[in-house]
Amino acid sequence: MKRIALTGLALAAILAAGGAGYWAGQRGIAVAGLRTWFGIEGSLAANEPVGTGPVIYYQDPDRKPVYSAGPRQTEDGRPFTAVHASQDISFEEKPPSEERTAQADAKRVLYYRNPMGLPDTSPVPKKDSMGMDYLPVYEGEANEAGIVKLSPGRIQRSGVRSEPVRRKAIDRSIRVPGSVQLDERRVSVIAMRADAFVQEVAPVTTGDRVAKGTRLVRIYSPEISTAGAQFITELNAAARGVPEGGARQRLENLGLPPEVIAEIERSRKVPLTINWSAPRDGIVLERTVSDGMKIVAGNSLFRLADISTIWVLADVPERELAAVRIGAPAAVQLRGRPGSSFEGRVSVIYPQIAEATRTAKVRIEIANREGVLLPNMYADVEIGSGDAAPELAVPDSAVIDSGTRRVVILDRGEGRFEPREVKLGRRGDGMVAITEGVSEGDRVVISANFLIDAESNLKAALSGFAQPEAKP
Repeated sequence: MKRIALTGLALAAILAAGGAGYWAGQRGIAVAGLRTWFGIEGSLAANEPVGTGPVIYYQDPDRKPVYSAGPRQTEDGRPFTAVHASQDISFEEKPPSEERTAQADAKRVLYYRNPMGLPDTSPVPKKDSMGMDYLPVYEGEANEAGIVKLSPGRIQRSGVRSEPVRRKAIDRSIRVPGSVQLDERRVSVIAMRADAFVQEVAPVTTGDRVAKGTRLVRIYSPEISTAGAQFITELNAAARGVPEGGARQRLENLGLPPEVIAEIERSRKVPLTINWSAPRDGIVLERTVSDGMKIVAGNSLFRLADISTIWVLADVPERELAAVRIGAPAAVQLRGRPGSSFEGRVSVIYPQIAEATRTAKVRIEIANREGVLLPNMYADVEIGSGDAAPELAVPDSAVIDSGTRRVVILDRGEGRFEPREVKLGRRGDGMVAITEGVSEGDRVVISANFLIDAESNLKAALSGFAQPEAKP
């Protein structure tokens, strides 16, 4: 109020000193000087039209880009200016009148369109029912259907950013649980193929490590002894020129170790008891034999496993199987040994889905030279994408996924944006592959794209309220 009073007193003083005629001749200079002197630019705009209709919003009295939905005051107590429906309610930054005139001269105006996107046009400038100016459509812009246009100021305020579409190998890692299992090809079962009696069992127990050729058990078998005696008879007959029969093959069929057969052939004697040895290096998984017991043909005596190479079976969800490839690298961490890590590669994807868990087994082979990996250990597995080929990709934030449609916003330059429906490929590493809809080098909006999409949808919805009219 003091400011207004001072302004009025200054005006009165000027009128009194110079007279009405002088005031009338110098009105523009005096008003401009007062505005500059008192810092009230825009508050004494006598030639501005008075607003009509309801108040739409309130603006800072110094025309700063500060707005309010209701009455408000500045820090120094001045009220915000009410903006009515008949006044300009656009938040867009408009160039100076000289620049607008130059733009209009450079491009010929074809017609004026409704500012709210309704299919209403006019050959001359006009306002709509809310007092908003119809927007000019210049030559060359009439056929840009579906294009959303934003002013530089609005783009800056919204934080719109764009990046080019480029080819990139998408690295997608899948983290799943798994368990350590034996390599089925490295498990051996020691069983008898004839009835026998256990003479002595070596001091080997479950969990012991044994080397190939280590004696495990000494047995006596009447059937093996009979076959051995027949073998010696045939060997003696062969020395006189009689061809050998099938005694050697019978000993091999009974599972007699090759070194035992060679010893019988050399010494021409059948041993009373026979030593059974380990067929491979490994650990004893199972021992079912004791001194003095009778063994029936087919009974298992020992079960051995070579754990120098081990399997890790990972449970991959059904929806992730498409991202797993044979030969893909995998990292395994044991839950029982935090910090430990083992590297391997996917060797087999099992061809069935577990009905209860909807997962598939994926086999990873790992070298276990130190024997740290033990059967049935729990593990956390991270499977990489392998040598994926480069493909068109954009950041995840560039895609607007409504569930029924996937859209990216193309940046056409000069504040023009075009929504484009696309088809997606694999995801990973913060990127998503685009299989259809864009080309390499196209720029896509990666920030504030949902605002542009919302404006595009609003424009399309409003255009459906009425049938398009013929353009002037």
